[in-house]
Amino acid sequence: MVHVLSSRVLLRPTDPERSRAFYGETLGLAVHREFGTGPDRGTVYFLGGGFLEVAGRSDTPPAPGLQLWLQVADVQAAHRELLARGARVVREPRQEPWGLIEMWVEDPDGVRLCMVEVPEGHPLRYRPGI
Repeated sequence: MVHVLSSRVLLRPTDPERSRAFYGETLGLAVHREFGTGPDRGTVYFLGGGFLEVAGRSDTPPAPGLQLWLQVADVQAAHRELLARGARVVREPRQEPWGLIEMWVEDPDGVRLCMVEVPEGHPLRYRPGI
């Protein structure tokens, strides 16, 4: 068994400055650490129980299947805030048949981010013995 001590998603954007502006300013993710210098420097953001590292540069956008799932406390509040900050919302918040409330946004390279609210009473909130 692999004993994982920490994890992060590595993202190589086509325009690092634009992506840092999106993740740091539009989404408002807190910075865990920064490294390197110049336009291709790296920034690691807190992402709940993990991290998102935006570093380097790619000639092509990330794979079209790459998606991030971000749980938030209030998806309607996140929706209002992200719209006010100019985020590209590709699907408005709505409750899914499986009970989660989801909204989808895209980063500058088209990476889709699912903002998810887990409502009271949903099985994801069930914690046996507590």
